[in-house]
Amino acid sequence: MTNGETVRAAIEELRRALANLDNALDMRFDRERDHGEVEGEVRRVNVDRSRLAQELDQSEFRANRLEEVNREVSRRLVTAMETIRAVLDR
Repeated sequence: MTNGETVRAAIEELRRALANLDNALDMRFDRERDHGEVEGEVRRVNVDRSRLAQELDQSEFRANRLEEVNREVSRRLVTAMETIRAVLDR
C-alpha cells in the first residue's frame, strides 16, 4: 500500500467515524427530546391528578354534608309527623 493509498484509507476511515459520530449525536438528541416530552407529559398528568384529587375531596365533602342535611330533614319530618299524630289523636 502506497503512502497515497494509506492517506486515502485513513481519510475514508475518518469520514466513516465522523458519520457514525453524527448518527450517534442525532440519536442522542432524539432521545433527549423524547425524554423531555415524557417529562412534560408526566408533569401534566400530575397536575391533572392533583386537580382531580381536589375535586374528589370537594365532592366527598358535599356528599357528606348532603347526608347530614338529609338526616336532619328526616328527623324533623318524623318530629312533625309525630306532632301531627298527637294533635289528631286528642
